[in-house]
Parts: sequence; C-alpha cells; structure tokens
Amino acid sequence: MSSETALPLKRRTPRSTAERGALYPRWFWPSFAVPGSVYLLLFFLFPFYVVLAVTFGTVDPILRQPVPAWNPLHWNASILTFTFSNITHSDGLYQAPLVHTFAFVAGATVICLLIGYPFAYFLARKSGRFKGLFLVLFFAPFWISYMLRMLSWQSLLLDNGYVNRILMSLGILSHPYGWLDGKPVTVIIGLAYGYVPFMVLPLYASLDRIHPSFLEAGRDLGCSPLRTFLRVTLPLSRQAILAGLVICSLPMFGDYFTQQLLADTSNTRMIGNAIVEQLVVPIFVSRAAALILVLIVLLLVPILYYLRSTNRAAEQGIA
Repeated sequence: MSSETALPLKRRTPRSTAERGALYPRWFWPSFAVPGSVYLLLFFLFPFYVVLAVTFGTVDPILRQPVPAWNPLHWNASILTFTFSNITHSDGLYQAPLVHTFAFVAGATVICLLIGYPFAYFLARKSGRFKGLFLVLFFAPFWISYMLRMLSWQSLLLDNGYVNRILMSLGILSHPYGWLDGKPVTVIIGLAYGYVPFMVLPLYASLDRIHPSFLEAGRDLGCSPLRTFLRVTLPLSRQAILAGLVICSLPMFGDYFTQQLLADTSNTRMIGNAIVEQLVVPIFVSRAAALILVLIVLLLVPILYYLRSTNRAAEQGIA
C-alpha cells in the first residue's frame, strides 16, 4: 500500500487528570488488604502455629499436661510419628475413623451434588419471579441451630418416626428400620442435609450468570434440550461444580456432631470424633494436634487442585 492511499493514523492525545480520575499513591489500594491480613494473622496463622507447637512439644511428666515447643529448634516429632503409625497400620487407632470419614464425606458430597444441581438449575432458569421466595424457603431451615436440626432428625428417624411410617405405608419396609442403631447411611444422610447449602450457592451463582444467548445458540444449531444441557450448560458450570465439591466437603472432614447425635457407635466413628476424644484428655492433647495437622495436609491436596483449576480456567476465559 502506497503512502498516498494509506489512511493517516490518528494521534492519541494524552488524557487530562480529570478524564483519568484522581491519582492515588501506590500504597493506596494495597492498604485495603491490611484489615483482612491482620485478621488472618491473628485468628489463623497464630492458632496454626500453636497447633504446630503443641504437636511437636512435650508432655509435663508431673502435671501430665502438654508443653508447647515455641522454638522450632526444640521440636520433637515423636507424636507425629506415633500418629502416622496409627493411621497407616491396619490395627491403628486412627485408620478406621479416617477411612470412615473419607467414605462418608464422599457419599454425602455426591448426594449434595445430586440434590443441589437440579435445585440450583431450577432457581436459575425456571423459578421466574418467585426466585427470591424459593431461596428463602430453602435456606430458612438452615438459620436454625445445627444441633436442633440434628435433634429433629433423631425424632424423624425413630422406630415410630415419620420416616419409618412413610416407608412402611408405601410398602418399602415391612418393619421399622433402625436408623439410629449406628448405621453409616444415617451419618451420610445427616451430613448431606447439613451441608447441602454449600453446594447450592456456588452452583446457583454460576448457572444464573450463563447468558440465555448461549442456550439459544445451541437450540438454533439443532440441539435438543438434553444435548444443549450436556454441551453448553454443564461445561460452563464445571468450575462451579468443582467449587461446590470443595466447599461442601471440606467442613465435613472436621464434623463430629452429626455422628454423635445420629449414629454414636464405633463403626461410624470419624476423624473429627477421634480429635475431640483426644482433646478431652489433657495428656492426649498433643495427639489431637497431630491429627489436626495430618488432616490439614490431606485437605491441602483438593484445595490446591481447585486453585490450579480455577487459575487455568481464568486464563482460558471460561471461569
């Protein structure tokens, strides 16, 4: 292209200070992170260091109380070694509770996903102007104390409770089922009921942001409603599903209250119950701290995977 036919380039003139807005010093916006950083330092990092100090500390031979080792140079790994040996050995003190925990959490998380995704899809796509009402009706029971809600489940699951009555009237059961006799399925149901809101919220937020034009494009290309859901809606909500799985399952690993109220037997004992049992005996507090540390290390794996997946999706522009 010759210089005669080339279009002249429009020279950009620098914008004035009024057009660009006020200029702030470099420290201005980072300063907003100071309150949150102080909060995390005081209520997360310091308590975590206390757990480390107790884990690698010693026990007073006279008072039989844990003695934290604040200096990392004086840390003793004997309690941590004891904890690992009782987790890895088949006859260890903590292997069965850890296996129960992973099994119960996996089952409850799947139930939460099976319940939460259809409900979140309904709220985002089909509820119309009643969306707020359905949200209030769904979350209203969860404003009540967790203990009271679990106690209500005790009443429902009694031999003469409504659950057995309904199942027997439908012909599913011929006699009352002992839901409260230490059944693992009872713990799974209780966990799913207690933590299903953590699954619904991220799913609803993601599904509600999907623009209707994406769905219309799928239908215009000849896709059936099911195929549109599988090829458009489900992939776009994949990050929300992952977020729901992580947010929903993480608090379950530390739960101990559900098992105590609904199935308080040894065959349903979870790692949270093992930690609480060690905490009530002063001489075993360091064991509880070691269990907490092991549990944190195990849970770092899904957290790091979630963060990596989220960053990768953000780079690809699909988050």
